[in-house]
Amino acid sequence: MDVIYYNGRRFYVFEEVYKPAEDTFLLADNMVIRPSEKVLDLGTGCGILAVLSALMEGEVTATDVNPLAERNLRMNSELHSVADRIIFKLGDLFEPVKREKFDVILFNPPYLPVEEDNIPVGAAWSGGSSGRTLLDRFLSDLDRYLLRRAYMVQSSLSKPEETYRMIEESGLEYVVLDRASFFYEKIEVLEIRV
Repeated sequence: MDVIYYNGRRFYVFEEVYKPAEDTFLLADNMVIRPSEKVLDLGTGCGILAVLSALMEGEVTATDVNPLAERNLRMNSELHSVADRIIFKLGDLFEPVKREKFDVILFNPPYLPVEEDNIPVGAAWSGGSSGRTLLDRFLSDLDRYLLRRAYMVQSSLSKPEETYRMIEESGLEYVVLDRASFFYEKIEVLEIRV
């Protein structure tokens, strides 16, 4: 098990769960959760974004396809005394929350353009051959679940122009909140609004 820190807060990360990195921290730096907002954290992993949302007094539903994510999230939510504000649902993208709507949706998708691995954590960073496998599915369904705003991360490696086009075609609006450059890519945080 690894330990990471974000703004002085400790989080545990199980070996088979995606370890938060710069993209997660950039999203966390830019998300705004207001008290009592209904929040959906898609692909919660160790639960860092869910826990931070609950600390901002959001009512959080966290989903992940990795069954170990539930135990990892539970550990971190108990560590930060917010377990009563977070519900976990196992499943793929919006499937576990059919017919529900959320004030805020958080998504740090797998966006690296590589083929899927057979290891469980592989799904946490592999976006398929184009880097857009889950991203396109997310954007296609987003307007059915979103009441106010969504925050998502995307990489320069996964055709950002396609993301902008899909958002506009769905009748939503977006703004780029932040950008960061790393060795082989640029990442950005988008806020998408109804």
